[in-house]
Amino acid sequence: MHYCFKCGLYKQGLAHDLSKYGFTEFFSGAKYYAGTYSPHHNERKDKGYSMAWMHHKGRNKHHVEYWTDVNMETHKYEYVIMPDRYIAESLCDRIAASKVYNKKNFKPEFVRDYFNKETAYLPMHDKVREKFVQLLDYYCDNGEKALFKYIKKNMRNK
Repeated sequence: MHYCFKCGLYKQGLAHDLSKYGFTEFFSGAKYYAGTYSPHHNERKDKGYSMAWMHHKGRNKHHVEYWTDVNMETHKYEYVIMPDRYIAESLCDRIAASKVYNKKNFKPEFVRDYFNKETAYLPMHDKVREKFVQLLDYYCDNGEKALFKYIKKNMRNK
């Protein structure tokens, strides 16, 4: 919420991750809490899948996994271009999560490195991937304040 506000994404900041307070996500998160990484990993180890993650990604537009749909010409699921305002919220989410999980050891490069590590299997449109890479590089080169200023000026209404 804090970072969304800095980007001028007030409504998104207030509504960010509200699904976590529902039954499916809340109790799973409490049961599988780890502290240094997502509880979804432990739920997957236990059950072979994470019901909380499937619930979460289907209700929160700042997750790239949300942006798939059936192409009416090919009749196959394909990646859809994620609107800028949700890319911005996703970046805020990634920065916050990296700070929480890395605590005092946090460096901005951790956000970019984690994205680069998961990019091979993260489902997203190529144009969305390119924008994430561009923005993460900008963040590492120019800092948080400059990134949020850029987002506020260029991305929140798209």
